[in-house]
Amino acid sequence: MLEVIKMELKKELEKALSELRKERKRNFNQSVDLIINLQKFDIKKNSINLFIQVPHKIKDKKICAFLENKNKNIDTITKDEFKKYSTTKGIKKLKKYDFFISQANLMPLVATNFGRILGPAGKMPSPQLGILKEVNDKIIKETVEKINSSLRIRTKEPSIKMCVGKETMKNEEIIENILSVYNALLKELQKGKENIKNLEIKLTMTKPIKINVK
Repeated sequence: MLEVIKMELKKELEKALSELRKERKRNFNQSVDLIINLQKFDIKKNSINLFIQVPHKIKDKKICAFLENKNKNIDTITKDEFKKYSTTKGIKKLKKYDFFISQANLMPLVATNFGRILGPAGKMPSPQLGILKEVNDKIIKETVEKINSSLRIRTKEPSIKMCVGKETMKNEEIIENILSVYNALLKELQKGKENIKNLEIKLTMTKPIKINVK
């Protein structure tokens, strides 16, 4: 039964993507956005905040690390530089990054110096993906790879919005990313599929196409 539902959803996604591709072409590579509308879901009582790996990387993220020492594999802010980045000019430089990681022993200082900036933006280093107990070239490279192939599911309102692909990607790749997100979310929702009202997908410059989940 689950396989039948999965196949039906894949067909609906394929159909929707084909319709979106008929829209007027833009002079940039549009994002493919997924919107998951929830129902019977209390955001305050059942908030969700997780990272999931998707099979097809969408883009390389701009990542910065808070470390004891500089590392050639990643942009680094060392402990001695924390005060410099707490200024107005320094804060402006931080805004260019999509993701931050940190050496575990530096987290109290990171929270003190950068919590008010990174916290509201949802960019504080996370225990799920971004706090390092050990630091070496291998771990840094592996962490960067994981971050670049991960998406964050976070409930701020009854609709979850995220980029799941680019216009230049194949439909099959985009659909596989969407199904990875969908399946991960089903496991987190208390009532599973009952908590999902519908899905919508769109390109950056198009109106969304609604997909009902049976």
